[in-house]
Amino acid sequence: MKETIVVWFSCGAASAVAAKKTIEMYGNTHNVVIVNNPVVNEHHDNLRFLADCEKWFGQKVVSATNKKFPSCDIRDVFDKAKYVSGVGGAPCTKELKKGARYQFEKDNTIHYHVLGFTVDEISRHERFKKYERDNVIPVLIDLELSKGNCFDILIAEGINLPEIYKLGFPNANCIGCVKSQSPTYWNLVRKKFPDVFADRAEQSRRIGARLVKRKGKRIFLDELLTTDKGGSIKSLPECGIFCDT
Repeated sequence: MKETIVVWFSCGAASAVAAKKTIEMYGNTHNVVIVNNPVVNEHHDNLRFLADCEKWFGQKVVSATNKKFPSCDIRDVFDKAKYVSGVGGAPCTKELKKGARYQFEKDNTIHYHVLGFTVDEISRHERFKKYERDNVIPVLIDLELSKGNCFDILIAEGINLPEIYKLGFPNANCIGCVKSQSPTYWNLVRKKFPDVFADRAEQSRRIGARLVKRKGKRIFLDELLTTDKGGSIKSLPECGIFCDT
């Protein structure tokens, strides 16, 4: 029996390239399974990207969800947790990513994990090995591939990047990612997705979560002015099965 490698595919560029490289490097010697944790709050074009990647991979992507949250909706997680985001990360990742992984692990034998950690994220890879699982193959790190390299690979293969990137967002995470504290980011959300901004503002106010920083002070989203600016939008980690802020 071949050992099983599971690649955790987040519909982002890095995890897509990690999946393809894993198939190329280990497909003949191992059973490579690509798993996605669906979240309905991501941009709808992520589903198109997933379908395009399935053709590129030459195999289907398996879906793994948390049975406690069949809606796969971060809003349901926030309402139940009465918590949105903080120093320990975000409950949406804990439930819809980690929780889904734990359930998948109970039902399936996994010998190795592959995540979309790029060469720029060696410290995140090391933390995952220390606190989560030590049986991780750092495919992108070993190949010295950055996130920019992953973009280039996909474009060269004729695969259109997820639409969310083209709208100016740094990651294919949920629209209105609660891990961001940037006024610039949240005003971009307000401009491109006003309904999502309004929803995050209402829910975070109701729960009591000040998601954004203005001049070093945390404020509610509904206090953010359209003229408020921070630095350039930083690239958040792809929202996979390990989350830190």
